[in-house]
Amino acid sequence: RARAARRERTARRAAAQEARGREEFLAVASHELRTPLGAILIWTQLLRAAAGEGRADERALDMIERSVRSLAQLIDDLLDVSRIVTGKLRVERRATDLAAVVAAAVESARLGAAARGVELNVRLAPGLPPVDGDPARLQQVAANLISNAVKFTPREGAVEVALSRVGDHARLVVADTGVGIAPEFLPHVFERFTQADSTTTRRHKGLGLGLSIARHLVERHGGTIQAASPGVDRGTTFTVTVPLDLRSPRPPEAPAESEPAELSGLRVFLVDDEADAREAMCLLLRQSGASVKAFGTATEAFAAVTAERPHLLLSDIAMPGEDGYSLIQRLRALPAAQGGQVRAVALTAYAGAEDRARALAAGYDEHLAKPVKPSDLIRAAARLGRTARSDGRRDDSV
Repeated sequence: RARAARRERTARRAAAQEARGREEFLAVASHELRTPLGAILIWTQLLRAAAGEGRADERALDMIERSVRSLAQLIDDLLDVSRIVTGKLRVERRATDLAAVVAAAVESARLGAAARGVELNVRLAPGLPPVDGDPARLQQVAANLISNAVKFTPREGAVEVALSRVGDHARLVVADTGVGIAPEFLPHVFERFTQADSTTTRRHKGLGLGLSIARHLVERHGGTIQAASPGVDRGTTFTVTVPLDLRSPRPPEAPAESEPAELSGLRVFLVDDEADAREAMCLLLRQSGASVKAFGTATEAFAAVTAERPHLLLSDIAMPGEDGYSLIQRLRALPAAQGGQVRAVALTAYAGAEDRARALAAGYDEHLAKPVKPSDLIRAAARLGRTARSDGRRDDSV
C-alpha cells in the first residue's frame, strides 16, 4: 500500500508538471504568434491611409487585415480552450451595458461582411438594464456568433442581429440566411473540436472551437445558448439569453472619443525588443503627432525615463534580460521627480485576463494586447497623455 501511495503521488506530480509545461508552451506560442501579427496589423493601417480609394492595393490591405484578425482569433480560441479544460478561464463581472457590447461586436464584423457582400442588419433595444457580466467575454460571444453567421452566409445573403428584453432576461438573436445545419449535426454544434464538415475539401475553415467557448461563457453568466436551423441551405438562428441585473443602475455611457485622436506634443517612450514592432509603432505614433523615442531593452528604457521623464511609456512584457514587469516595478519604486509616476501601458502579446491583471498589479496604468488595433493604441495614448499633462506628472524643463 505504501509503494502504491508513493507511485500515485509521483504520478500526480508528473501530471501536474506536464500540465504546467503545456500551459507555459501555449503562453509562449501565443506570444511568438501575436508579436508579428501586431506589426502586420499596424503596417496595414498605415498603408491603407496612403492608398487611394478603390485601388487594388486597398483591397489587398483589407484582405491582410482580415487574415490577421482571423489568426489572432484562432490563437485566442486555443488559449481559451486550454483555460476551460484546466478551470482557469477568468470572468470579471460588473454592471455591463449589453447593447454597447453587441454594437462593438457588430462593428468588428462589418469589414468581413462588406467583403463577402453580406447585408448586416442590427436592432438593439434602447434603455436595456445592465447585465452582471464581463464585457470583454460577452463581446467575445456576440462577435463569435456574428462572424460565424457572416462566414457561413453566401454573397447577397443577410445576417440579422437583434437584442431585446424578455422579462428579466436579455435576449440576443443572430440569424442568417446561410448554409444552415443538418438535423443530425444540430445536437453536436456546441461540442468542442466538432465541425459539420471536417474533410480536406471543406469550404469553411476554422478549428471548431468558437461555439463551445461561447456556450461555456454564456453558462458562466447564468445564461443559455441555443441553435436552430430548418436544415441545410436554410439558414441558422442562435439565441442567447442572460439574466438582467435589475438591482444595479444602468452603467454610464463612455464619453465619445474624437477621431482621429491627436497626440501633438506628447512625449512617448517605447520599449520593445522586436525591431519590426518598434518601427511600426513609432511611425504610427509620430503620424498622430507624438514625439517618440524607441528602445530595444528595459535597461535602456529605465535610464531614459529617469533622465527625461516622458509623458507616456509603452512597454512590451517579454524581453530578454529584464522583462516589462521588472521595468515598471523599478520605475514605480522611484520618486515622481525621477519618473516614478510616469503613465505606462503594457503593450504585450500576453493577452489573457490573468495577464492583464498581473500587468496592472505590477504598476501599469493600462494593458493592450497584441495585435493591437491602431486606433485603440492611439486612443489609449491620447487618454493617458491628457491625464499625464493635466495632473502635473511632467517636467516642463525637458
